[in-house]
Order: sequence, then C-alpha cells, then structure tokens
Amino acid sequence: MKNKQKKTIMKTINELQDEVIEEFSNFDDWMDKYQLLIDLGNEQEPLAPQYKTEQNLIDGCQSRVWLQADLTEDGKVVFQAESDALIVKGIITLLIKVVSGHTPDEILDSELYFIEKIGLKEHLSPTRSNGLLAMVKQMRMYALAFKAKMA
Repeated sequence: MKNKQKKTIMKTINELQDEVIEEFSNFDDWMDKYQLLIDLGNEQEPLAPQYKTEQNLIDGCQSRVWLQADLTEDGKVVFQAESDALIVKGIITLLIKVVSGHTPDEILDSELYFIEKIGLKEHLSPTRSNGLLAMVKQMRMYALAFKAKMA
C-alpha cells in the first residue's frame, strides 16, 4: 500500500506554476487549451452571493470578475472568484490554483511566469489580456494590504 498522504505540505508557487505548464503542454492546439480553461472554470466552486459585490469586481476586465480574498489565521491569503465569462473563469481559476494559500510575501515575491510559458498572453484578445493583468494586479493588491495589516 502506497502512502501518498502528504503532511499538508503546501507546494510552492513555482511548483504549482510548473504543474500548470505541464498540464497545458499536453495540448498543441489552442482550441484544446481554451477547452481546458473552460473545464477548469466549470470545476470551480461558485462564489457565495455575499461576495458578488461592487467592491469585489475587478476593474479593467471586459467581463465581470469578482475576487474575494481572506487572510487565514496562519497568515495565508485564500482567494475565491467567479466570472460570467467561461474562459475568464478558467483564467482566474488558474491564478487561484497558483497563488491561493500562500503568504502575502510569497505572492508579492512571485513572478507568474506560467502565463507567458503556456502562451496565454499571446492567445488572448487585448481586452482579455488587460483583464488578466488586472486580476494579477488585484491579487497582489490584496496581498499587499494583508501584509500591511499583519505588520
């Protein structure tokens, strides 16, 4: 019997990015990659209605994206989000998969290279690309705010 249980050792942001890159490298065709994004978005838990507020809407996104961030007792930032556009929902799901559950410092110090490596930036429309940057910026803003709060 294999013991695959880990003592809740959290993977680093870079390990998570490498997993995303590997997952996307299985597909050559961008239609398949878009489908993967849509599937990821569909797997995401819906955001609780109380978090779908104006305050949680991300500026700069063509579609509506709500991002909720909470600081856990052990100093980790946990993100939840939802979007009314399937591909965008997949994109925010990827971002959450990579950065959620890490400390504000880890989030602020990370370079999100997976976006470039999977070709996401170059295969998004300019408005979606701006939206992606707005999502990353908002996640970093939350991390910054939580870091200040903890100091």
